[in-house]
Amino acid sequence: MPLIKFKPTSPARRFGNVSDFAEITEKRPYKPLTRIRKRTGGRNSHGHITSRHRGGGHKKRIRILDFKRERLGLPATVLTIEYDPNRTARISLVQYPDGEKRYILAPNGLRVGQTVVSGPDSEVAMGNHLPLRKIPEGTAIHNIEMMPGLGAKMVRAAGGAAQILSKEDKFAHIKLPSGEVRMIVLDAYATVGQCSNIDNENIILGKAGRHRWKGVRPMSRGVCRNPVDHPMGGGEGKSKSGKHPQSPWGQLSKGFKTRKKSKMSKRYIVKDRRKK
Repeated sequence: MPLIKFKPTSPARRFGNVSDFAEITEKRPYKPLTRIRKRTGGRNSHGHITSRHRGGGHKKRIRILDFKRERLGLPATVLTIEYDPNRTARISLVQYPDGEKRYILAPNGLRVGQTVVSGPDSEVAMGNHLPLRKIPEGTAIHNIEMMPGLGAKMVRAAGGAAQILSKEDKFAHIKLPSGEVRMIVLDAYATVGQCSNIDNENIILGKAGRHRWKGVRPMSRGVCRNPVDHPMGGGEGKSKSGKHPQSPWGQLSKGFKTRKKSKMSKRYIVKDRRKK
């Protein structure tokens, strides 16, 4: 997926680039599989801001994706490769022999006309959805379930790929894109291949307006505020007043671990992503 670099006709255009969308085959979504996305502007039901710097942006419709792919053994034909404004990866509309259509995450290299299958007896091929016990070690996978039957939760972003390192007893050791090694039940399903839109990490927005299109509002730095508004505010010039980087409410933002020590899933982490 090549990127289009703009001519430097303005400071905003000088460093910005955009995907050429060469792999996209359909501009409009399949409407029966979409829903209206209501925007909150970061407010809760009382009107209080609970997520800062949100608001505005272009209208989007939610594409309903099939993360379970529970229609086992039925070959689905790829009809389209589409852009999804709600995620970084591309999506694909597939059709089953009985005419039912569903959206799935598109793996890198998927083409219109190909067939993908889900089930334990499926071939280990790009786009097929299989249980981990049927996928050989060393295979690149994405769209991974954390528990069997709950639908894929991990490795769904653009260019994401995990790797099966080994299998022991009831678990497979999976190396995630973050570097974390985690144990996942062998009966959980995953899709073979790497997630699409690999060059997404190389996209440079180039100007504040493209952030606003995405619904991201401006954020002012803590050090440029007054002491009454932020712990790092005040002082002459760019003084941080000896404060470590932290949120307006005093939560340290660098090096302070916020994960609960009693979290249930901790027992399944073999190697922490922060440890080299």
